[in-house]
Amino acid sequence: MSKHPEQPAPDLTASAIFNVRGFNAVVTGGSSGIGLMIAQALVANGAHVSITGRSQEKLQAAAERYSGGGAGAGTITPIVADVTSKDSIKDLVAQVSKACPDGLQLLVNNAGVARDTTALQSFDGDENDAVQLAQFFFEQGEPQAWADTFATNATAHFFVSWAFVPLLAKGRERTGAGSIVNISSDSGLSKQSSGGLFAYATSKAAANHLTKMLAVQLAPTKIRVNAIAPGLFPSEMTTGKSGSDQKADPFDLGENYDARPARRPGRETDIGAAVLYLASAGGEYVNGHILAADGGSLLTGPSVV
Repeated sequence: MSKHPEQPAPDLTASAIFNVRGFNAVVTGGSSGIGLMIAQALVANGAHVSITGRSQEKLQAAAERYSGGGAGAGTITPIVADVTSKDSIKDLVAQVSKACPDGLQLLVNNAGVARDTTALQSFDGDENDAVQLAQFFFEQGEPQAWADTFATNATAHFFVSWAFVPLLAKGRERTGAGSIVNISSDSGLSKQSSGGLFAYATSKAAANHLTKMLAVQLAPTKIRVNAIAPGLFPSEMTTGKSGSDQKADPFDLGENYDARPARRPGRETDIGAAVLYLASAGGEYVNGHILAADGGSLLTGPSVV
């Protein structure tokens, strides 16, 4: 007697496992770079996304260009906010609460800056000379640059997360989905200085550790907290500019990256897939995890993983 194969299980299809249709999400720093890539991936899969930033013009342009655009696509709502200000965060939550009275399913803490004044590309001395190195980093370094970097890259993750927890709890009660995804960096997992950007790399390491602490604290509420540590992606931070589409052109990584497995910068699909995984049913069993979307760069240098 011939056996008939089992029919594919509906809940094992990609459309079911990675479904975010109808999700309400917030992406900070969502008008360009990695934040815009994330917003686009969510919208393409039917989520409704509020993007934040300090520039009304850039936010509005992103919303007009990338909101909707096809059957089943979601929407983008622009909201001006400064994630380093508690008053601005409170106003942001109030606006999102009004737009999403049934709550949120996803918060992406993406806003980030690099305010370092000690990039090694400006060091013209001998890196083997302890005195020259000490003079460079002490004299060129600015405490305020460290404070400004941490304010956005780590401290804001803490305050924005707690401000949105009530909305995430409400959204989770309605749909069963509720999570926070912090965007850190592979710099926060590397023992190298990220080209002398000590403040930036240290702030990203702090964001990674904060992710794990928040995951533990929020575990009883069943709100999951994970992080993505991207490698080099085209953005205003890495290229210094964006085009009229508010995206940066892919760049040549040069000979230093020939030995790295991917041998290319990150793409929209790379970061989009990571977010969809962590935010959807596919990632429900993942909590307190740091996902390195770095093209394998951590395999080629000393790292903490």
